[in-house]
Amino acid sequence: MTIGTERAQGAPHAVASGNPLAVVRIAADDNVAVALRPISPGERVAVEDASVVARAEIAPGHKIALAPIRAGDVVVKFGVPIGVATESIAAGDWVHSHNLRTALSGVVDYVYAPSSPRTIRTAAVPTFKGYRRPNGRVGTRNELWVLNTVGCVNHAAERIARQAAERFRGDIDGVHAFAHPYGCSQLGDDLSHTQRVLAGLMRHPNAGGVLILGLGCENNQLDALLGLAGDVDRSRLAFFNTQDVIDELEEGTGAVAKLVERMRADQRVDCAASDLVLGHKCGGSDGFSGISANPLLGRIADRMTALGGSVILTEVPEMFGAEQLLMNRAENDAVFRDIVAMINDFKQYFIRHGQPIYENPSPGNKAGGLTTLEEKSLGAIQKGGRGSVTRVLRYGEQLPATARGLALLESPGNDAVSSTAMVVSGATLLLFTTGRGTPLGFPVPTIKVSSNSDIAQRKPHWIDFDAGRLLGGATSAAQLEDELFALILDVASGSRFAKNEANDYREIAIWKDGVTL
Repeated sequence: MTIGTERAQGAPHAVASGNPLAVVRIAADDNVAVALRPISPGERVAVEDASVVARAEIAPGHKIALAPIRAGDVVVKFGVPIGVATESIAAGDWVHSHNLRTALSGVVDYVYAPSSPRTIRTAAVPTFKGYRRPNGRVGTRNELWVLNTVGCVNHAAERIARQAAERFRGDIDGVHAFAHPYGCSQLGDDLSHTQRVLAGLMRHPNAGGVLILGLGCENNQLDALLGLAGDVDRSRLAFFNTQDVIDELEEGTGAVAKLVERMRADQRVDCAASDLVLGHKCGGSDGFSGISANPLLGRIADRMTALGGSVILTEVPEMFGAEQLLMNRAENDAVFRDIVAMINDFKQYFIRHGQPIYENPSPGNKAGGLTTLEEKSLGAIQKGGRGSVTRVLRYGEQLPATARGLALLESPGNDAVSSTAMVVSGATLLLFTTGRGTPLGFPVPTIKVSSNSDIAQRKPHWIDFDAGRLLGGATSAAQLEDELFALILDVASGSRFAKNEANDYREIAIWKDGVTL
């Protein structure tokens, strides 16, 4: 079976006919449906050929059995098995952790079975107002970022940024510091992770200028960090060790003033939408995420790649159970082998630390209706659409300026770590779906897309776009796609701010992997 159908991209196969908008079945051969609203015991719901009476309270986003399922039989959602029944399930039963378990175990042998990825043709390439940098990359903001090599100078960096933000308000798009606790007492790959993240931020096109603050005695030395930055424009960098100056605040604000003067001439110009690099992320997912918000991002991914743009998809542990579908979409055998290596390396990472590979979803996911990792992963990968996977990026690796299509990025599922990783690899705008809600924001505009309308109404200061409107049936997926794409271009152009920017929710997180001295 595949999930490469319109239904598997979030257009439900049928909604309840006897009780409108009670449940939705995603694919024709699913033996469970998803509740769209609370369903009471004894209530009858119907989906085409299936009519069942609920035998328990079914919360929104949770699953109800449409037919009897024997112990040991598979439960099917998205047209794909999402796990195995641990006991006999009657039609109308609530299906969740008490009677459903993952079918995943051990390490898998993968075989390349190329599919036929969906191809979308587009006649015209829309534009947005962006900052075109000399190296050809295009930013969606012209901000000054204050970075630190080591956590010891976090507060000094933040004070410099606050003072500069007030002093230069209106001259550039903003001044922001991105604190982290690392840089000292790190060795090997652990130190390398920190350095790759900082180097990626240093060369990011949204940063028209970067001040790097060091202490002086840390393992993460400035010279090594600058060497990793690659094609960064040195005229837009300033750096010093705070141990080497009398007053770090005075030194820092003076350095910022010179950088701002360098940035004043930067102007927005017309840029093709294909110059955008989107990062697609889900966090705080619920039972609706794989039906509404994630498939909507998949449509955006298909549109962007059809225009010649780039989309980054990450959260490797949330590919487990659905990875073969991504592998079959590899552009060629070399990309397939890269995906296999990334997946297997991540499984070895779990094994190396003595942790179960398939210990997912989170408590919040389960409360929202997601039971097994297969179910979560099948919904999560829909953010990548149905086009070809054109490359694999390792953690901290920069997406080439000439790259196009869907790229898979090595990173954990953790919201902050994986979102930061996409920015480091070159994403200039993030689309972040959520069903439970989160205020998180990152160095680039982070557009929050809700999977249900309830969280959008309760948290309007978090949510930028309500994909839950798709569940009611009054708004089509195509209409929501057009609306979201228009919002993306507006935010990219600076004519609108994402909610994370309006509320100054910006941070970074670094993947720690190793000992601390």
